[in-house]
Amino acid sequence: MKRVVTFGEIMLRLSPPGFLRFSQSNSFDVVYGGGESNVAVSLANYKIPVDFVTRLPNNDIGQCAMMEMRKRGVGVDKIVYGGDRLGIYFLETGAVSRGSKVVYDRAHSAIAEIKPGMIDWKSVFKDANWFHWTGITPAISQGAADTCLEAVKVASEMGITISTDLNYRAKLWKYGVAPEVIMTELTSYCDIILGNEEDAEKHFGIKPDGLDITTQGHDVKAEAFLSVCQQMMKKFPKAKKVITTLRGSISASHNTWAGVLYDGKTMFTSTQYQITDIVDRVGGGDSFMGGLIYGLLTSKDDDQKALDFAVAASCLKHTIKGDANLVTVAEVEKLMGGDASGRVAR
Repeated sequence: MKRVVTFGEIMLRLSPPGFLRFSQSNSFDVVYGGGESNVAVSLANYKIPVDFVTRLPNNDIGQCAMMEMRKRGVGVDKIVYGGDRLGIYFLETGAVSRGSKVVYDRAHSAIAEIKPGMIDWKSVFKDANWFHWTGITPAISQGAADTCLEAVKVASEMGITISTDLNYRAKLWKYGVAPEVIMTELTSYCDIILGNEEDAEKHFGIKPDGLDITTQGHDVKAEAFLSVCQQMMKKFPKAKKVITTLRGSISASHNTWAGVLYDGKTMFTSTQYQITDIVDRVGGGDSFMGGLIYGLLTSKDDDQKALDFAVAASCLKHTIKGDANLVTVAEVEKLMGGDASGRVAR
């Protein structure tokens, strides 16, 4: 049986109810989530054995985060404990022309203070055949970056497929090392690389030919990203596939959504979905990655099918409140088949 391991930070998410602004709210809705934990939840929903590895404080809040993973069917016995606090992020959900807003409170979190040697990666990767990390983790702290590098080196030595979602976060890279230095070494170990045009530019200075990302609006052309994929493969020769998500932001409530996958020879493109009346777009990229890993593990080298599954799965995520994508394979395949009616299933 195929087994996936993901590594990163899970946080406490606090959000004003509905579409209230921070200054209007007298209470917060509680959700636990994070880039790599969200991927793990997606895979567990698709019945793929998956372990989430992190460092949690050994207190009630850390236990709540662990239990959230466990109740979703994610393996939690590889989690290590230490430190004083769980990271927090506050989310103000936007609507129409007002974008969403995130405020981080994750300095000195348990995983921010992680060091190499705290996790026995050879034991973690026993019987695993896929390891996933994101660019969020090395942005947290030097210790987190060093531990991530430790993980990819061991995974590479053990012949495990390694994937990353580049996930550039400007608010996190604060500890004095250029993102390109850290991310170039880490990404060089990867077989599967996911990222959008901003990720490629901010991490590596790679830009799509003939496209200004600051003015692209909602008119996103898949063909414009072929040059990004080609430049990425040239920079990272171990990569077998480079994938880009294509989000067109018409408003905070209405996005277009699609993706492309390049295998070094062929550029595969997906259906473009019109996502109107968005419920929650946070975790959209994570749900894409979870769908992509599932598709690549189960589609028998059918890259088009894997891409289509990832795009449909992440399209559905935009209808679900919270960080994680709580959909089934059958629901994703229904949308892939063209049924977007939303009719009641009786």
